[in-house]
Amino acid sequence: MSVRARRAPARTGPRRLLAAALAAGVLVPALLTGCAQSVDPIERLSRKAAEKVRHSHDAAPTATPAAGPGGGSWGALGAWKAGVGGGPGRLAPLHAPARHGTTPRGGRAPDAYRRWGLSAPLAPAPRPPARHVAGAGPGPHALPPVVDHVRTKDHVVFLTFDDGVDRDPRFADMVRDLRLPVSVFLTDGVAGPGHDHFGRLRTFGAGVQNQTLNHHLLPSLPYAEQHSEICGQQDRLKNRFGTRPRLLSPPFGEYDQNTLRAAATCGVDVVVLWRASVGSDDLRHADGGRLRPGDIVRAQFRDGDDPRGTTLTGTTTRLLRRIQAQGFTVGRLEDYL
Repeated sequence: MSVRARRAPARTGPRRLLAAALAAGVLVPALLTGCAQSVDPIERLSRKAAEKVRHSHDAAPTATPAAGPGGGSWGALGAWKAGVGGGPGRLAPLHAPARHGTTPRGGRAPDAYRRWGLSAPLAPAPRPPARHVAGAGPGPHALPPVVDHVRTKDHVVFLTFDDGVDRDPRFADMVRDLRLPVSVFLTDGVAGPGHDHFGRLRTFGAGVQNQTLNHHLLPSLPYAEQHSEICGQQDRLKNRFGTRPRLLSPPFGEYDQNTLRAAATCGVDVVVLWRASVGSDDLRHADGGRLRPGDIVRAQFRDGDDPRGTTLTGTTTRLLRRIQAQGFTVGRLEDYL
């Protein structure tokens, strides 16, 4: 009896000590460290679920703009629809790919169109034809065709500018931000190394083409002088930008047979006129009507054209609004000619 009396406290003593320790909080540090697995199973499951959610947020990739049609990683139409939807993270619309590695460079911030005064992004241009729809005929000196529009059923028009674009230094930023396909026809006076504006435009995807050396009225010149005006500027632009122009826009839109003969021997593929034009006031169509598929539009801007002080970027914004309102978008002329 005496032995059992002495052993009984040994069985009950630890329980009392455990209860006292729990009451006094002695085991709390252990639960926070090595004994965490003794937590209730339901609580453990909830903790694991919380950990998964936390890790998924930590590992979630940030959204980055797709490379665009030029990079081949997304469809242009899908990109435009995404841009129209509105809301944060909207993808900016891209135009159809510029061929031969001339896709405009540089990203475009979401809502760039609003920055430039547009209420909606430009719709993407349709895919250009596999073959050029206009070009010189066979033979080394076949006369180049003269075009004021492109034969297409697509609701697309083409924007051409002369060397007056250097009067608005923000124009290059506009071309970059909107990835606006434009063709700029230059004379020698603005094609030199001191005019970096056109070099910037070219890096943003603008086509740089020929408008002769001195902007003379070509039909008033004999063949030899016309040849010098056209070929001389071909050489200057080749030396300046590394590429020989394929398109010629004769000054004032005037030409004769000598112009075409000289252009052919200078390597010009197409002589480009226009069927609609815009100055500082409004869009004017040759037949007084609305835009038609394939129209070539010439934007001309000179200092003092508008007493209100309208800039080239302001004029271009109004032009783009008109183009959108009539259901058109802008394509790259060099992809069609």
